[in-house]
Amino acid sequence: MAKVFDQITQNLQNFIQQQSLFFVATAPLSDSGHINLSPKGLDSFRILSPTRVAYLDLTGSGNETSAHLQENGRITIMFCAFQGAPMILRLYGTGQTLLPGTPDWDAKRSLFPEIPGMRQIITVDLDRIQTSCGQGVPLLSYDGQRDSLVQWSAKKGVEGLEAYQQQKNRVSIDGLPTPLAGRSPSDSP
Repeated sequence: MAKVFDQITQNLQNFIQQQSLFFVATAPLSDSGHINLSPKGLDSFRILSPTRVAYLDLTGSGNETSAHLQENGRITIMFCAFQGAPMILRLYGTGQTLLPGTPDWDAKRSLFPEIPGMRQIITVDLDRIQTSCGQGVPLLSYDGQRDSLVQWSAKKGVEGLEAYQQQKNRVSIDGLPTPLAGRSPSDSP
């Protein structure tokens, strides 16, 4: 049933590129800390190499992934086939948050479309790539991406987003700092 790979193969790359949704999971080291699991969409995922991936992270109500990565680096990304043959793909690895204005930002940013609300880029060095059957995942039809987050971000504007990030995205729900905690609004490009 489950198969483990040492890199993203061409077949796995094709599978990833066909998916319109992926999930990101991280956790703090604390036994009482909250595990985070977030769905991601839009055109926000890129394969950088057979053992490295990245996704464009948009402004949201929290910033758990970034806080957990700063604390311990552990991350899992999961794709599920909701159409066609059943399959689940998990990408396990160590992640890093890239903020605007930091080294590698411009090179990685150019890989993604312009999407209002861009907050950071998460890169992941993979140490385990695993498929499983996915036979319990339902078949679902894809109707398109929601545009409400993009519209909300565009309406807020650059200054409004910076203020929101400073208010809502500097620490996790468990009080862990994110990379945004050390920045002031003037640090943004």
